[in-house]
Amino acid sequence: MPDSRHAFATLVTNANYAMGALALVRSLRLSGTPADIIVMHTGGVVPESLAPLAGLGARLVPADLLPTSDAFNHRHQRARLHADAPFTRGNKPDFHTPLDNFVKLRLWEMEEYEKVVFIDADAIVLRNIDRLFAYPEFSAAPNVYESLSDFHRLNSGVFVARPSRATFADMLARLDVPDAFWRRTDQTFLQDYFPDWHGLPVFDNMLQYVWFNLPELWDWGSVRVIHYQYEKPWEAENAKAARLRPLIELWQAFYRGEAIPALSNLAKPDGSPA
Repeated sequence: MPDSRHAFATLVTNANYAMGALALVRSLRLSGTPADIIVMHTGGVVPESLAPLAGLGARLVPADLLPTSDAFNHRHQRARLHADAPFTRGNKPDFHTPLDNFVKLRLWEMEEYEKVVFIDADAIVLRNIDRLFAYPEFSAAPNVYESLSDFHRLNSGVFVARPSRATFADMLARLDVPDAFWRRTDQTFLQDYFPDWHGLPVFDNMLQYVWFNLPELWDWGSVRVIHYQYEKPWEAENAKAARLRPLIELWQAFYRGEAIPALSNLAKPDGSPA
């Protein structure tokens, strides 16, 4: 049974994302939140990868792939999806499996909670974000990392949901219809399902490419969540490691459980002192 009526949730689909979740869960603990922390996990994660998360007090919840049709699965398999809708702004790692993304919809089955804030496992929380539980369903931050013109698109790396099995059943009925093709998987589907979505501040899901594409938008005094979209901070062969070095080092501190540097002391994107 849950300890709280509110929960933060993430999804782990393999050992790599378990590494990400370890940094995320630790960052949530350091934020002082009293909410439950849930780690949904698929069959692609071995118990050894989950043990450190349980050690931090996360509630582990098994989550199966959605019961989608063979035709739907074929259209959304990695090779087919990336051929029909290629990523042109960054590199998705080899362990990225698009079909897994839809599993996050299962958080709507968790009716034991009044509100759930989902956070992708490739993110860290820099300061308390419990205020997000006061936002309505469906709330998400914009998918801004190249220009301010992208404020009309949501990013599903952080969103606010109100669990309901009725909503989940309706989602399944809307998700797998003949010839359905969700270009960016769950992200495209959620924007279609919630066309009047409520916008969270960009600082609640700050995409890492803002660091070099929109440096004037980066403010350490305001950023609450860093989302490492595209290249991951745990990858040894990270094509943008040199450009993102300060953000990668910050993630590594959370992952290793080291002393977290004061955000007020961190350099700005242009390298100047805070």
